[in-house]
Amino acid sequence: PVAAIVFSLLSVSATAVGATFGLDNYTAVDLALYLNALSFLFSAITISQIQIHREHIEKNQSSPSLAASLVDGAKFISTSKIIRGLIVGMLGAFVAAGAVIGLARTFVGDLNAGDAAYGILFGAVFTGLATGIAIGPKVFAQFSRRRLFGAALTTAGILLVVLSLLQNLVIALLVVLFIGAFSGISWVTGFTMLGMEVSDELRGRTFAFIQALVRVSLVAVLAISPLVAAAIGEHTFSFGEAVLTYNGAAFTMLGGGVIAALVGILSYHQMKDRPGVSFWSDIANALRGELGSITNPTPSGIFIAFEGGEGSGKSTQAKLLKGWFEEEGHTVTLTREPGGSTLGNDLRKILLANETGDISPRAEALLYAADRAHHVYSVIRPALDRGEVVITDRYFDSSIAYQGAGRTLSSNEVARISRWATESLYPTLTIILDQPADIGLQRKKNADRLESESIEFHNRVRQEYLQLATYDPERYLVLNARKPIEEIHIEIINRIKEKLKK
Repeated sequence: PVAAIVFSLLSVSATAVGATFGLDNYTAVDLALYLNALSFLFSAITISQIQIHREHIEKNQSSPSLAASLVDGAKFISTSKIIRGLIVGMLGAFVAAGAVIGLARTFVGDLNAGDAAYGILFGAVFTGLATGIAIGPKVFAQFSRRRLFGAALTTAGILLVVLSLLQNLVIALLVVLFIGAFSGISWVTGFTMLGMEVSDELRGRTFAFIQALVRVSLVAVLAISPLVAAAIGEHTFSFGEAVLTYNGAAFTMLGGGVIAALVGILSYHQMKDRPGVSFWSDIANALRGELGSITNPTPSGIFIAFEGGEGSGKSTQAKLLKGWFEEEGHTVTLTREPGGSTLGNDLRKILLANETGDISPRAEALLYAADRAHHVYSVIRPALDRGEVVITDRYFDSSIAYQGAGRTLSSNEVARISRWATESLYPTLTIILDQPADIGLQRKKNADRLESESIEFHNRVRQEYLQLATYDPERYLVLNARKPIEEIHIEIINRIKEKLKK
């Protein structure tokens, strides 16, 4: 913003300086060059007086070339879906930014404005950018970073499309301010996620790859966008008595906005989380400061959850899958909910024992969330951070199905509490073993407190599980629990192999 203000002042004062010294056709560019020359002279004098001892100079220090950084980084990002979404989003953002930077002066000229207005426009962009970087993370602190990145980029792209169609400088400046703000939110969110998602030993190479990609994309777009604008030329459109004229710069910026919006949508879907939670309810909850979650680093291990109604064979399949992973050379932690920790065992007795009697539905949901929070903290996340495979018999989808649908609470509220309790730790794959509720209940001899509920309760649970699977088919595998045990096991292994390839 400061540089933009200085540029605007130079533009205003250039004519006065030229008249004072009797210089014809004196422009702000001339004045800026003189000031730059003076700053270089000052720098040269200052540096020449600094004594640099030879022992401080590192020998044989070399940095990878641009091509090497691109090749090395491309190999790494191909292994991570989240990183791919981030890179694609950031690349699209810089392509759109390059189009704006390369054509902004022409665009301002088409609005019958000069260099001063151009400086103010740039100042508005960077003021918005700084505002988005500073305030965005605070305003959307409870909003999923993965959702926020794609949503902010998409919004910035849509606003760029709007900007390209405007023919009023004042309104254009206001729109540019918001473009900068959403771009800032996208930028700080993307870099924060990169720092969290990439391990320490790979972080340097990843950032080197991004910097190389940014340089290449910016240079290419800065060179190509004026050529594209010139090729498009000027076009006039008549809407009744209204006549609008746009030149190639506006059309090229329009294309840049469309690209940014499409890339933002692609990144949003590439990195989507929180299945079953609408985007707008997430926004509303974040603005109200209600329970949400901040996206945490993706653990290095594999996390498999088994879900389903009573008597569906979850424990049997979990043990079979544990054996298969161990044969493949993995260390496996087999756990369950409730009762996957010492504290969880005490809560399990309270929640499932018939002697407990009635518990209010909300209290029951909170007790399950408490068990899950400690389970993730003490068992699941530490094992995943060690690179192990974690297989759990039930996870938070059970709360959504049993306490949400079964107890007729709001499924969204129950899901939101569980996300907060687990810090949005989602399984790599959730396997739902489905069968009619009455069949599963017939297999149970000594029914616990939940198994003793009515058939209507268990039917609601089953339908909620199936509904959850429709929200995000990639994260769920629904299998017919009435099939032979070995056939189900083979289907599970095939899906896991397919999932791990991605």
